[in-house]
Amino acid sequence: MPTRLVPPAGPQRTLAAAQLASAVGDGAYYTCSALYFTHVVGMSAARLGVGLAVAWALGSLAGVPLGQLADQRGPRRTAVGLALATAAVVALFLVIRSYPLFLAAICLYATTQSGLTAARQALVGGLVSPAERTGLLAHLQSTLNGGLAVGAAIGGIALTVGTREAYLGAFVVTSLGFVVGGLVLLRLPEVPSTAGQSRPGPRFEVLTDRRYAAVALVNTVLLLRMPLLSLVIPLWLAQRASGLGWLGSVLFVLNTVGVMAFQVRVARDVSDPASGSRAVRSAGVLLLGSCAVFGLSALDVPEWAFAALLLGGSVFLLVGEMRQSAGSWQISFDLAPADRIGQYQGFFGTGVAVARTLGPLVLTTLLLDGGLPGWLVLGAVFLAAGYAMGPAVRWAERDRRHPSSGSSAPLTAASDALTSAAPTPATAAEAP
Repeated sequence: MPTRLVPPAGPQRTLAAAQLASAVGDGAYYTCSALYFTHVVGMSAARLGVGLAVAWALGSLAGVPLGQLADQRGPRRTAVGLALATAAVVALFLVIRSYPLFLAAICLYATTQSGLTAARQALVGGLVSPAERTGLLAHLQSTLNGGLAVGAAIGGIALTVGTREAYLGAFVVTSLGFVVGGLVLLRLPEVPSTAGQSRPGPRFEVLTDRRYAAVALVNTVLLLRMPLLSLVIPLWLAQRASGLGWLGSVLFVLNTVGVMAFQVRVARDVSDPASGSRAVRSAGVLLLGSCAVFGLSALDVPEWAFAALLLGGSVFLLVGEMRQSAGSWQISFDLAPADRIGQYQGFFGTGVAVARTLGPLVLTTLLLDGGLPGWLVLGAVFLAAGYAMGPAVRWAERDRRHPSSGSSAPLTAASDALTSAAPTPATAAEAP
């Protein structure tokens, strides 16, 4: 059966439409923000970096309580509120001129973004059956990359014009993207909240769940791949082949297009924790291969071979990224109690913030100074993490097999309730 280009009609397609609108805004913001704050506002690169690190560190702490808010108040209304709050924060960037105000605004931005991600994941968990979640998340990832590409093109226009007004226009696009994304979410049915439901255990149960934390930690190690194409490879090119600086942008675009084209296909064989673990294990192998090929470019090779090695390494990285994403999505949902998906997804999502905060420092030190040995060390870390996921998942599953653990029973009850409350999904014939 051919892979769908878009999700089935109904909640899945609505979620994808909301993702697309927000991603266009994000693409415009990511393309322009650094140069706006340094060249237009006059902030130093060092102060900008410190501000971003502090913001994402705080944002990572907000994921759990905001995810819990989504569980208790309903993920749709929480997601809509956080999308509109993100739009308002971005609008503040239009008038901010001082560093303290920038620091406050960027911390709010990271907080609302972390909470919005958790709330949207809770919507996926509440509106989509377990068998369809990983497929939908693959569609959402493809949609995300497509939206980022469109937004980056808009941001590129602003960069080309180079005026303050052009940058501010890109921020307006960002703010409108989140407004539209939030309003689109209003078309979804509300998922029943867990308010008034009592179950033994602490309020923020995920913070005491050592086994889920172990799985999240393994995934965080694998997420250190995130800065490779956006930061490390451009710096690697500047250090070793400045004449090929354009290649960094080409590889980034190829990665974006590759995820758009193949993420859904790559995720098709992932349907339970066991297959998710196998996907993550294969990702570890592929990421090791990527690091080894990238590392070979540190040797004294002709320029054409240098470019070929970076292209080959980026292909390994692309497939490894897609396999790791598909496996981690499946695992993170399957191990989360159905009545606390928001807070569990908020906790699992902190891995992205950690990778954004620590990744640049760790990877630039290890790889730019370490050369081939540094790349091989990183590859070995990825391989070890990939193989560690299976045992970590089996350990986390152990208590969840028993009704007394408080996970299996709520999962069944919530699934039954949502089956009767949610709209009937579209059939294959109804989807294009």
